[in-house]
Amino acid sequence: MTYYERNLPHWHPTSRWIFVTWRLHGSLPLDVVERLRSSECDAGERFARAERLLDGAKTGPLWLSNSQVAKIVVQCVSHGALALRFYTLIAYVVMPNHVHLLIDPQVPMKRITAGIKGVSARDANRVLGRTGQTFWQAESFDHWVQDTAEGAKIKDYVEQNPVKAGLVGSAEQWPWSSAAKPSL
Repeated sequence: MTYYERNLPHWHPTSRWIFVTWRLHGSLPLDVVERLRSSECDAGERFARAERLLDGAKTGPLWLSNSQVAKIVVQCVSHGALALRFYTLIAYVVMPNHVHLLIDPQVPMKRITAGIKGVSARDANRVLGRTGQTFWQAESFDHWVQDTAEGAKIKDYVEQNPVKAGLVGSAEQWPWSSAAKPSL
């Protein structure tokens, strides 16, 4: 098991699927982040609260709504799975201001997230004319999957996120998701 800590602790046992989420820099106002951080609820409830805010966001950076930018992120996710074989990709979704992945990692998570976030930030900033600016929030949320049933539940959660957020009527309609046909 690997462990590291930033603002959040990150435990990554071997041979376990990992559910990881990260968001655009500035997608949650600092006062909201501080309220979440200082709340008495557990990490799962803090994640759920932040997710509701991100899904309903009409302001703040929504750069992933740009199809060129979303495609860059999907290509980075695909490259990590297919070309580099850093992980087996179980499910993913690129939302307007955040990303969810469900993976079976083969290398340390720090390497996976640094690769996806680094390359996608550079290329997305180039498309958006923001070269050299912060694109992703440095921290990510991750959770290791306990068993097959939880994995299936998380996969459904990831792929249904655009439906829950009111962006499409069915998961298959969201082009930046493993639920879209054809998949990666």
